[in-house]
Amino acid sequence: MDLKEYLKQKCQLVDQALERYLPDAEELPASLHGAMRYSVFAGGKRVRPVLMLAASEAVGGSADAVMPAACAMEMIHTYSLIHDDLPAMDNDDFRRGNPTNHKVYGEATAILAGDALLTEAFILLSNGAGGDPAARLKVIQEIAVASGSRGMVGGQVVDMESEGRHDVDIATLSYIHTHKTGALIRASVRCGAILGAASEEQFKALTRYADAIGLAFQIADDILDVEGTTEELGKDAGSDQARGKATYPALMGLEASKARAHELVEIALDALATFDERAEPLRAIASYIVKRKS
Repeated sequence: MDLKEYLKQKCQLVDQALERYLPDAEELPASLHGAMRYSVFAGGKRVRPVLMLAASEAVGGSADAVMPAACAMEMIHTYSLIHDDLPAMDNDDFRRGNPTNHKVYGEATAILAGDALLTEAFILLSNGAGGDPAARLKVIQEIAVASGSRGMVGGQVVDMESEGRHDVDIATLSYIHTHKTGALIRASVRCGAILGAASEEQFKALTRYADAIGLAFQIADDILDVEGTTEELGKDAGSDQARGKATYPALMGLEASKARAHELVEIALDALATFDERAEPLRAIASYIVKRKS
């Protein structure tokens, strides 16, 4: 399949929906809404919403039923990036080649823009995520857990606590990656499966797929931080090493990290063995994860 064209089409659909769902930039308080939209429309690849749409398609679901939840996931991901870039955390000046939110709007507004995006996501989830109330409740629960202290936020805390330490082991590193990055990817795939009315076996298989690509995605990010350029990454290359972050290349070496990423992709593909051609986008995305340059 033509993954580039598939991603382009899905990204356009997600962007159009986000345009509808987000508050207008001129609605008061305009500075807050402007800051929210600035980061949401800063050029993201929309990996998480696309995965949600693709997972639903793989089990025969429709994009319309999934789109609100897909956009909510992108809002949560964007909030996490705004906060991750703050001086109190990673203190980044650029994100996706543009000045970070706090560099444009100030730290206070950036914090509140992240808070507002997180809240807006759950407004959207409660109002429009699928027609079945039981499925909607499952999706809200799935995304809430993945976003909180047992998911993404927990991973962020352990990531910060591990900076500069030389005693970080593979179990701790795996926890960081599967929570800070993997949790939202896992939830995206699982929510697509829920809203697409997947069978129990399909749901389990898609969960195995999601767990594998979630970890592969972050390992690939670790590798890109070593091998990529600032222009390719849209942020400072080598920033993980400069901060003493716990990464796979730092702990296992570059070649072993690449081998592990490829092994995870094979695990993901194997999880999709019983799916038909409707799962081709998921298969292509798994391979893309370790080949991307940004």
